Amino acid sequence: MKILGISAFYHDSAASIVVNGEIIAAAQEERFTRKKHDAGFPANAVKFCLEYSGLELKDLDAIVFYDKPLLKFERLLETYYAFAPSGFRSFITSIPVWIKEKMFLKRLIREELDKIGTYDRKKTKFLFPEHHLSHAASAYYPSPYDDAAILTIDGVGEWATVSLCHGQKEKITILKELRFPHSLGLLYSAFTYFLGFRVNSGEYKLMGLAPYGNPKSPDIEKYINIIKTQLISLKEDGSIWLNQDYFDYATGLKMVNEKKWEDLFGFRTRKPEDELLQHHCNLGLAIQHITEEAVLLMAAEAKKLTGSKNLCLAGGVALNCVSNGKLQKSGIFENLFIQPAAGDAGGALGAALAANYIYYGQPRVIDYRMDAMKGSYLGPSFSDLEVELMAKKYNASYTHFSDFSSLAEETAKLLATENVIGWVQGKMEFGPRALGGRSILGDPRSPEMQKKLNLKIKYRESFRPFAPSVLAEEVKDYFDYDGISPYMLLVHPVAEGIKKALPEGYDNMNLRDKLYHLRSDLPSITHIDYSARIQTVHPETNPRYYELISSFKKLTGTGVVVNTSFNVRGEPIVMTPNDAYRCFMRTEMDYLVVGNFLFSKKDQPQWEEKDNWKEEFVLD
Repeated sequence: MKILGISAFYHDSAASIVVNGEIIAAAQEERFTRKKHDAGFPANAVKFCLEYSGLELKDLDAIVFYDKPLLKFERLLETYYAFAPSGFRSFITSIPVWIKEKMFLKRLIREELDKIGTYDRKKTKFLFPEHHLSHAASAYYPSPYDDAAILTIDGVGEWATVSLCHGQKEKITILKELRFPHSLGLLYSAFTYFLGFRVNSGEYKLMGLAPYGNPKSPDIEKYINIIKTQLISLKEDGSIWLNQDYFDYATGLKMVNEKKWEDLFGFRTRKPEDELLQHHCNLGLAIQHITEEAVLLMAAEAKKLTGSKNLCLAGGVALNCVSNGKLQKSGIFENLFIQPAAGDAGGALGAALAANYIYYGQPRVIDYRMDAMKGSYLGPSFSDLEVELMAKKYNASYTHFSDFSSLAEETAKLLATENVIGWVQGKMEFGPRALGGRSILGDPRSPEMQKKLNLKIKYRESFRPFAPSVLAEEVKDYFDYDGISPYMLLVHPVAEGIKKALPEGYDNMNLRDKLYHLRSDLPSITHIDYSARIQTVHPETNPRYYELISSFKKLTGTGVVVNTSFNVRGEPIVMTPNDAYRCFMRTEMDYLVVGNFLFSKKDQPQWEEKDNWKEEFVLD
């Protein structure tokens, strides 16, 4: 069976190709258009997936969209009716768009596909699984389990905001759902908004801010009590009820009623570039604690209903890697698999897999060691010729290495002398994390590396942490964890042996003083609470990245490098050699490695467009 999966028209549009159950290719539209979280029809991603798989539209058995638009429209109408007369402004804004465009989504998809190629409309099936089924399928079918509980948690699909399912061989059974407007994902997004970050892109910033809350402050318990008594009711099974008097997302134009929230918490809604103060951090820690509590309760309910020893996670909340780490440590389940493209982009993949196994009833064969995601390296790659043409275009100077091992050794030396390296190799990653295919790398031992990367390379908030990429077999030497984490979706503490003692009065220091205190032997990847978002690197899925870190280990004795996504703030992760060179020249990166080509910043011609990115990209 040859199946194309599509997600589009909300955020993070994407496409995926599955052939006989094998994931062949997957990519997000934003990487092609350079528009972050692009919601448009993923024409470029579809074209890539078809080209890479050697297929044309006419060869496909099915084209599958990741949700049911008419069910979403039903939810919209019923919600406006339930809240009437509230929400009239939002109603007259959104309903005409739905009637004109989204009511006829199947026709719109066909029109977009007609621009790409021809196909037999009678032969090629058009399928529309429910949103949360697409999420569930994206997590369960690539997992190494033939029996697993499946938990999908996000803002909202059609009606569902949480789904608890049971995966058994080819079958997925929905056991329990939480429905709109009550949503853990929307609750977290509401706090994202109140604390001054962008909804649907800034939730990970809130997660990174939370550890700056003072755990000994009475404000933490005060905020938790306010949330649990005024805003929500958290049930024993993890389901959550939200007091809609305080929220505006159901029928309004904002996430929250700002006046009521400001009265409730005693400070005003933070604007994006306002200074971060301790009460912002404390509130961030409070909602993170509540999120973790809810996820653990949901997981316990999933265990009770399924009896499985395995759990699969998807949906936007599954990208909360702090919560994931707590869930793993809890021991509720023996094994955990998290879809690396857990958000809406992954819905394209899940839709295709759901069609393959549920609609067509294809047999499921598990014959892989870790999972079926191929390290999530499912996007476009490039040739030496493309790098050479890019270099000619910009009159760029480079050194070409015929032997990759020599290049790995040279790059390791550059890292060890505190240079920042742009690293572009092989296929682009699918999902929001750079995993050594399109990454910016640094020395984790450097006390200044976090500050340099944030302020001079990424142009982003100084509090945001960086992740370590570690040789898979050495993870326990540096972290309080002895397992795999190939997709950077688990947070665990650094090992006791590399921690440094905190000074007296540390909890009462301001954010800036805390930020630059030396906390471990690997300060650039150790977050303020002694944690790290771990990526284990495996020779089976990324041999070049593994060889680089191995070379760094031989040189320094440390089998870890700093890894952050190759982009500036507000820009999608780079895809092509051209994207990489432009980003390299716009920032204060020292070196760029693309394939077997090494570019030194000091040898490049002057870049005239250095600051244009600030106008080109909307800051997230």
